[in-house]
Amino acid sequence: MTISSSLNAGVAGLNANATRLATISDNIANSNTYGYKRASADFESFVIANNSGAGAYSAGGVRAETTRLIDERGALISTANATDLAVGGRGMLPVTTAVSLDSASGDQPMMMTTTGSFYTDSDGVLKTDSGLVLLAWPADADGTIPTFPRDTMAGLEPVVINANQTAGDPTTMMNLGVNLPAEDATETLPLSVEYFGNLGTSETLDMTFVPAAADNTWTFTINDSAQSGALIGEYTLVFDATRGNGGTLASVTPTANNPASATYSSADGTLALTVDGGPLEMTIGKIGDTNGLTQLSDNFAPTQITKDGSPVGNLTSVEVDDNGYITATYDTGFTRKIYQIPLVDVPNPNGLISMNNQTYQVSPDSGSFFLWDAGDGSTGAIVGYAREGSTTDVAGELTDLIQTQRAYSSNAKVIQTVDEMLQETTNIKR
Repeated sequence: MTISSSLNAGVAGLNANATRLATISDNIANSNTYGYKRASADFESFVIANNSGAGAYSAGGVRAETTRLIDERGALISTANATDLAVGGRGMLPVTTAVSLDSASGDQPMMMTTTGSFYTDSDGVLKTDSGLVLLAWPADADGTIPTFPRDTMAGLEPVVINANQTAGDPTTMMNLGVNLPAEDATETLPLSVEYFGNLGTSETLDMTFVPAAADNTWTFTINDSAQSGALIGEYTLVFDATRGNGGTLASVTPTANNPASATYSSADGTLALTVDGGPLEMTIGKIGDTNGLTQLSDNFAPTQITKDGSPVGNLTSVEVDDNGYITATYDTGFTRKIYQIPLVDVPNPNGLISMNNQTYQVSPDSGSFFLWDAGDGSTGAIVGYAREGSTTDVAGELTDLIQTQRAYSSNAKVIQTVDEMLQETTNIKR
């Protein structure tokens, strides 16, 4: 009967608008929630087949379909905490729950979020106040990130930053810029340069420049204090005296005392030395190069000596760059990458399962996840010192609220009218 279908349609309209009202109230309530994604209610009609020309119509009604608009991005808001993180574009941060870390089974749920304010707890674990633990790939001791699988959680670990962490950086490269006197070269010229061993110890390379009988010729020796002064390199240096290349190296020849492994590369002007901790590359300049060893004027002077490495230092701060690398800074000026945060992406972000605390999990509708380096593929950059704001537009939600209220009242009026008509039908029989 068409009058009863009108009643059913009115009730369905009340339910649908009540659902829309629920999404609006949720959006307004979370208008200041960091990382909140707006919920939307779309209406879909039900149609009951009617015989053409029958002169009667049966109302099918309406239903509400709710969607979480996860792919919408909120504005980035600056903060003062280096580990307040947001994603500037597509992709999400991998996280898990703090409770799962203490689980006896060892299984950790794969969750993701677009933003979070992370702080270290008493154990140094980087997590939010709500108990979300940040996951990342750990770096090796030399700061390089190994190759990890991209389609599983294997390799992801909770980020742990210990405030009392210490680290040293051994010296592996050294640039030696020294000028030797071109006149009155009769004395042995000593030079000591500090370098840092594998355990952060301070060692020295003790070098001497001895003038030879031939003009513009020197014997260059290198001894390592960490090996009780053992000889690790000895070379005959000949400098050019021509007008075009005067004062630059003309040749570098290993002497008979030189270790076989301590070779000179004319292609890049380096000596392959072996100190107590391992190989060390010393740049003295290519043939004809004015930036390495030179022989000009009558002054002996180290013009430029640089090296990598540092002594043992204490951790002072950590920061996250656009590519997701967590870099630790020590009080000696040494910096090192300790983790890399990948970005999680799925084919259909709106198909993810919404969880508490603005987190999401993979579902059949979202498709399988893939771990990207931040900035690669379709993913955006990871932004430190920032949080993502809510995607709620309060003005728009209030407008929808008024429309929903009127639609709800109209459906209630339909039900009231149907009730009156049914009463009239009952009165006819009396």
